[in-house]
Amino acid sequence: MAPWPELENAQPNSDKYIEGAAGQQSTAKGKETGKNDTDTPVTKIELLPSYSTMALIEEPTVVEDPWNLPELQDTGIKWSERDTKGKILCVFQGIGKFILLLVFLYFFVCSLDVLSNAFQLVGGKVAGQFFSNNSIMSNPVAGLVIGVLVTVLVQSSSTSSSIVVSMVASSLLNVQAAIPIIMGANIGTSITNTIVALMQAGDRSEFRRAFAGATVHDFFNWLSVLVLLPLEAATRYLEHLTNLVVESFNFKNGEDAPELLKVITDPFTKLIIQLDKKVINQIAMNDETAKNKSMIKIWCKTFTSTTERNVTVPSPDNCTSPSLCWTDGLHTWTIKNMTHQENLAKCQHIFVNFNLPDVVVGTILLVVSLLVLCSCLVLIVKLLGSVLRGQVAVVIKKTINTDFPFPFAWVTGYLAILVGAGMTFIVQSSSVFTSAMTPLIGIGVISIERAYPLTLGANIGTTTTAILAALASPGSTLKSSLQIALCHFFFNISGILLWYPIPFTRLPIRLAKWLGSISAKYRWFAVFYLVTFFLLIPLAVFGLSLVGWPVLVGVGAPIIFVVFLVVVVGLLQSRCPRVLPHKLHNWKFLPLWMHSLKPWDKLITTFTGCCQSLCCRICCLTCGCPNKCCHCSKCCEDLQEVQDVPIKSPEAFANMAMDKEAQDGVPKSEVDASGTKTISSITAL
Repeated sequence: MAPWPELENAQPNSDKYIEGAAGQQSTAKGKETGKNDTDTPVTKIELLPSYSTMALIEEPTVVEDPWNLPELQDTGIKWSERDTKGKILCVFQGIGKFILLLVFLYFFVCSLDVLSNAFQLVGGKVAGQFFSNNSIMSNPVAGLVIGVLVTVLVQSSSTSSSIVVSMVASSLLNVQAAIPIIMGANIGTSITNTIVALMQAGDRSEFRRAFAGATVHDFFNWLSVLVLLPLEAATRYLEHLTNLVVESFNFKNGEDAPELLKVITDPFTKLIIQLDKKVINQIAMNDETAKNKSMIKIWCKTFTSTTERNVTVPSPDNCTSPSLCWTDGLHTWTIKNMTHQENLAKCQHIFVNFNLPDVVVGTILLVVSLLVLCSCLVLIVKLLGSVLRGQVAVVIKKTINTDFPFPFAWVTGYLAILVGAGMTFIVQSSSVFTSAMTPLIGIGVISIERAYPLTLGANIGTTTTAILAALASPGSTLKSSLQIALCHFFFNISGILLWYPIPFTRLPIRLAKWLGSISAKYRWFAVFYLVTFFLLIPLAVFGLSLVGWPVLVGVGAPIIFVVFLVVVVGLLQSRCPRVLPHKLHNWKFLPLWMHSLKPWDKLITTFTGCCQSLCCRICCLTCGCPNKCCHCSKCCEDLQEVQDVPIKSPEAFANMAMDKEAQDGVPKSEVDASGTKTISSITAL
């Protein structure tokens, strides 16, 4: 406990305790009296135990594990203490909170859908152009980063996977080159719940858990790619395995894949925006006419008619058939089927009558959807915090985080994987499921260890949805789409076999906790991680791939070697430092900015402080404040006198301070009737 302000060197008023002791001696039992040589009675005073001022200043600090789940205690009135009216009111409040929770969750899911559409409007055509460059698709690393970039731009792994399926079905891409793109799409889809975790940055403890729970998905995907991409490039095991499965079963195309959640969200989201997603596929297939098309759907109901017409052709070789070819001396004629599309009814969304560019509409939707997403997330967290209290929280936490009894404890994680797969299949999106789980991890309802298998199950659930969608494909694209979906499925199964069955191999949990602790201490590092690993590194690798394979290897190999060397030395420093030279026992031989984030934190804090001051000045100039800053601004030149803050201090210190003030003649503080001493808030801070 910190010392009391302005009283660090003060001592307790010993007279107060001596007087109290004398009073106690006069009434205590066992009082002993004696006489001296002059027969004068003398009272024998027992000395009280000494009082140390350290007990008032310092307390032993208890080191707690920051990853322990917090106790969600019920601070309200107990159920047994309520009367009949209070119980009825409590029931209706619970029902109302549950309905509000469903409403906020509905708008949260809808905002994710609109956010995906906004990203497609802003970067969909750019994503299609990534796929149109077939010259670098043979490079598996380039294919991986293209999958990451496209999925980040369109915020949907389903969209990027459908583009790959279309390109494979059209023979623009083979399955071998498509597999790295699918792996990249698996990485890119994990950015959504990481963005959602940033919304809980207000509380460090919640942010530590939420960000770790979100990035455990990232680390699983990155580590799986780190092992399986070289393995696939060397052995092509995914391609051979999926080809064997497709050839072994006689699949037939069926009806459309089930859309369970879309049935609920589409009526609302289609009133906001509707997109023609075929434009991205056409751009990916080098269709020049699609580059000038708008992705905003205008006509929702059309009628297409096919008629036979006589048309001229350059030569008889261009006729549809020899029997349908004739000449009139000047021209060669044939009969062709001509299609005519007639627009019947316009779509009923907000932007149907606005002639705005796709980028402008996408930017508007991006800002609005992010605001709605943040608002819904904050309200969901507040509602969950008020609902999950007391006995309800205990039951839920025990149900989710408790393992089965001893012989079957290992089964719990695999059951959680099945639950995650089932829930993802119901909501038809791994991003929705993991994003909805992130605030629960933040407030401490779900532990990181339990969130990890749920996330792995979400990875499997999203692939089963893709398999069903592939089975509903037409006959021309059935085999290719099914093989791509199975590649996605077996990639996630292989990753689970690598990083889950043995507890020692669950590296994503340890890495996510490490990143969560760093991000909780330096919250700007979370944004740095997000921008670096999902944007800057993929863009850099893609740019080097455009230059050529030798340049990519020449630049990337030394960087990978240095990173590998740092990781190995760091592991040896923590596990077996005696095998290293004395100088390598720590990183202190390097400059501070190379092994610590403190200098960078000071730099970023200074920069953000300057930006805040500049914004304050601009605000003051805009408001027209006279010569000084606005009262609401924290960067004013002349700070106003801050009101005194009451701080409670022990009476012994208060009396000593009053005695000192009486000697000085200048009152430094005032003591009110309740014993509360007020001091300057600037001194207290």
